[in-house]
Amino acid sequence: MAEDKGSFIWYELMTPDPAGARAFYREVVGWDIEAESSMPAGGPDYRMIKRSDGGDAGGVLALTDAMCESGARPGWFGYVHVPDVDAAVARIVEAGGTVFTGPHDLEGVGRMAMVADPQGAPIYVMTPTPPADRPDAQSDVFDYEKPQHVRWNELQTTDTDAAVALYTELFGWEQKDKMPMGEMGDYLFIHQGDGMIGAMMPKMPDVPQSVWTYYVGVDDIDRAAKAVADGGGKLLDEIMEIPGGEFAFHCLDPQGAAIGFVGPRKI
Repeated sequence: MAEDKGSFIWYELMTPDPAGARAFYREVVGWDIEAESSMPAGGPDYRMIKRSDGGDAGGVLALTDAMCESGARPGWFGYVHVPDVDAAVARIVEAGGTVFTGPHDLEGVGRMAMVADPQGAPIYVMTPTPPADRPDAQSDVFDYEKPQHVRWNELQTTDTDAAVALYTELFGWEQKDKMPMGEMGDYLFIHQGDGMIGAMMPKMPDVPQSVWTYYVGVDDIDRAAKAVADGGGKLLDEIMEIPGGEFAFHCLDPQGAAIGFVGPRKI
């Protein structure tokens, strides 16, 4: 695990209705979200997301009334591996970011914190605890090509230059190339290690704040879009072709969490 510094190693859906999310994402993606919490009695309601191949795709945290009253809202959040959570949090704060949940340990899982970068985009930083029987285990929740994995991490931000500077420093990412988008500015591709993991772009006017959006791979983009609509979700844009010949769209799930989907068109 020490070798995946800067990798997105976990994704988490916060939702007030885990059962509703279970039904929705089963039809759209093919995931199997646990029907019951995997945490000990008295702990938070936390459910694992299982892929068809048996691997984990992330987790679901049930939002309680108290959490919602404190400002929590449905959403998807990524966890990035750092070697020192406390140092990463201190650097984010120094740069003008904020701390939502300070550094803390979760037994058997690791040390983590939830922060917002200086432009307001929430993200987790984490130093995971590897399984005792697999000390060299690495996360596979992100995969650039495969369905049922997150395939793309996209930041819309009010200051792309500042975001690139901070994230490349913190996580060891590289901003190598870009795609001009006319009046919308440049789409800045981000690489980690040997692969491309996502991009940063100027925040669009209809987006309330700087935010990370995660694109999940599906087997058929048109089938997925129909499943979103049939399942009570809301498409936020038309299906669009992306470089490489595949297609993508944004939506809100029935509980209001924003997410993107990407995959081939089979019709």
